[in-house]
Amino acid sequence: MTKKNQTVISEFLLLGLPIQPEHQNLFYAMFLAMYLTTVLGNFLIIVLIHLDSHLHIPMYLFLSNLSFSDLCFSSVTMPKLLQNMQSQVPSIPYAGCLAQMYFYLFFGVLESFLLVVMAHDRYVAVCFPLHYTTIMSYEVCLALLVLSWVLTTAHAMLHTLLMARLSFCADNVIPHFFCDTSTLLKLACSDTRVNRLVIFFMGGLILVIPFVLIIMSYARIVSTILKVPSAGGIQKAFSTCGSHLSVVSLFYGTIMGHLCSSTNHNTVKETVMSMMYTVVTPMLNPFIYSLRNRDMKRALGRVFSKKKISFSLKW
Repeated sequence: MTKKNQTVISEFLLLGLPIQPEHQNLFYAMFLAMYLTTVLGNFLIIVLIHLDSHLHIPMYLFLSNLSFSDLCFSSVTMPKLLQNMQSQVPSIPYAGCLAQMYFYLFFGVLESFLLVVMAHDRYVAVCFPLHYTTIMSYEVCLALLVLSWVLTTAHAMLHTLLMARLSFCADNVIPHFFCDTSTLLKLACSDTRVNRLVIFFMGGLILVIPFVLIIMSYARIVSTILKVPSAGGIQKAFSTCGSHLSVVSLFYGTIMGHLCSSTNHNTVKETVMSMMYTVVTPMLNPFIYSLRNRDMKRALGRVFSKKKISFSLKW
């Protein structure tokens, strides 16, 4: 009888953001501008690293992967949000919802792993500068990137397959602007204990272990910096880590805020913190690296100067 009364869900309705109808167009324009800024900023960093040979070093290889992750992470949710803001029926198909959840987990966790790899790179650069090229060889960098992508794929696939085994009944309204894992579990009418156990266990591993590894790397970096007698050496060491440390603080700060709002079961706060995490952080990362990083500024100048010279030669 229970199986007969269940309705197969073919799509979900996304309630979106708690915005008044009269402010809808204003927020649509703002979110569109933020998304375009995110795409252009991260795309510019990727192109710049590719074009400038001075940036073909491990630090910027990892940065290009981080920018790609940020670009894709924002693209998982923002285009659908913008579409639904202009739609009378803000829906998403069941398969599309699972796909969105998969890529959201994938690129979100990938950024965490990449930040760990970048912290290790800065640790080697500061603590073992004479052996940097040997330790951070091309093969090692490639292995670290492949490991990050493989672990991220396995993690996202695990949660997606566990979600696909659940049954959804009559309630198909998601009080969010994207298919969040915790929100979907609340709508399921089958046993979700396995899902919640895996989320608790894997979430701890994915969040805590990378954060601890980053803290350990910077503890060693600070310890080494304090042993440097010259103020110039200290300033140079901090300048190599400043951008990455700013991104780490922004990334984990927004995650902590998102987790706190989820624990308090405040839907509005959770939605706002999700917006900070999925939109604001990927948008600010290119600015942090371009404004605080001298190499990026110089590379930008070199690329534009080459373009000017080639343009003048053509004329």
